[in-house]
Amino acid sequence: MVTRVFIDGEVGTTGLQIRARLDGRSDLEFIRLDEASRKEAAARKEALNAADIVILCLPDDAAREAVALITNPATRVIDASTAHRIAPGWVYGFPEMAAVQREIIGKAKRVTNPGCYPTGAIALIRPLARAAMIPDNWPISINAVSGYSGGGKAMIAEFEDVASPNYTKDNFRLYGLGLEHKHVTEIEQYSLLAQRPLFAPAIGRYAQGMLVEVPLHLNLLPGAPSLKMVHETIAAAYEGERFVTVASLEESAGLKGLDPEGLNGTNNLKLFVFGSGTHGQARLVALLDNLGKGASGQVVQCMNIMIGADEGLGVEL
Repeated sequence: MVTRVFIDGEVGTTGLQIRARLDGRSDLEFIRLDEASRKEAAARKEALNAADIVILCLPDDAAREAVALITNPATRVIDASTAHRIAPGWVYGFPEMAAVQREIIGKAKRVTNPGCYPTGAIALIRPLARAAMIPDNWPISINAVSGYSGGGKAMIAEFEDVASPNYTKDNFRLYGLGLEHKHVTEIEQYSLLAQRPLFAPAIGRYAQGMLVEVPLHLNLLPGAPSLKMVHETIAAAYEGERFVTVASLEESAGLKGLDPEGLNGTNNLKLFVFGSGTHGQARLVALLDNLGKGASGQVVQCMNIMIGADEGLGVEL
């Protein structure tokens, strides 16, 4: 059976990556609009309601408008924007987040794709919170750096287009300094936290790839868990997973650094537990491609689950 897919916003950064991952598949048929038709509400509404799967790669307000245009009860939606991340009736599209998540995604009519930073942060924090190793009111800090592609076309031009009035030579830039980053609420909710985490994001002068870090004072946590206990808890949560792996303590101890571009072009997420048993401190780190497992790769993975296809079909470039 062929699935009809409409990517609303396919000319944007995420849309182009999704299309590249899906091209050449014989089980899919694409509904496409020319440039003029993309601006016509009637043409978009027709395409939205003719599709089996709609993938929204739009700004938040435009994504909400697109959903409002869908009247066909058979049309299923995956939204890559922030618009519905914590909205009632929407399923969080992180298949590895919980044992039942794949089944829930498979039956869902509305799936919201996680943010790139939250994918890494939730993967690290949730297993420890679920095991009560981290109390839900614990003051969590999250440090992260992403490639500039995460900011879309405007930020890409800022770093790449020397003719742009906003062109910058910055090699590293802190942002979200007012602590109001739009990803924080979903991190709090899906990490099973009751206390808003302190999120400190940054942009590096490279196109894509990211590191998300959660530092912990283990000796101040209830029961003072060891580095080994933390590692075992995280590793157990993703045992047997295809796209989420946890480095052994031996592998992590042998590393002198981590390259944020190390998983680019893949749908992989790799988790590391670094630290010192002597000082009772840990650095939990997630490595992923912000355009892969952090965006388009995860969209394709969820779509595959929803239509009953092989989960890994086309998820990598």
